[in-house]
Amino acid sequence: MKEIKLFLRKPWIKKLRLVLRVIFLIWLAFLNYTEPTQVGVARNWFTGDMWLQKGGGWHFTVPWTWVARIDTRPVRVSVPSAGHGYSAKLVQFDPDNWKEFIQVEGWRYWWWSNRFSFNFGYKEEHRGMKDILRGHAYGAKQYYFVKLVSEYEHK
Repeated sequence: MKEIKLFLRKPWIKKLRLVLRVIFLIWLAFLNYTEPTQVGVARNWFTGDMWLQKGGGWHFTVPWTWVARIDTRPVRVSVPSAGHGYSAKLVQFDPDNWKEFIQVEGWRYWWWSNRFSFNFGYKEEHRGMKDILRGHAYGAKQYYFVKLVSEYEHK
């Protein structure tokens, strides 16, 4: 045990630990990552500016910029029913109309929406972006940020 402590006290080991800590803090404060199938809606909290981060990979931002990621792959949404009728839609988020989405929903971490649910007895729970897409797909008003890919209805 003493040998390990002596080894960790060597000057080059101390410098290495310091460099690793600095790299970690830079990663934590300045970098965010989006998958190739995601877009990031970034918001600078000081200026209020918002922009879309297209393309997957690492994005460099200032520390007071928060980024919410939205998956752009098609997702099946439906309204579950105990009856014989069934309706399902295949919808996807259209990143070209992200500003309209922000005007309707506001800026927040949409994946966190409805994270806690106390609706016991409801077997299929939709949360986050899937729930938002389902609401707008079946809503009375149609928005451009929800693209209908396919629809199925059984009566």
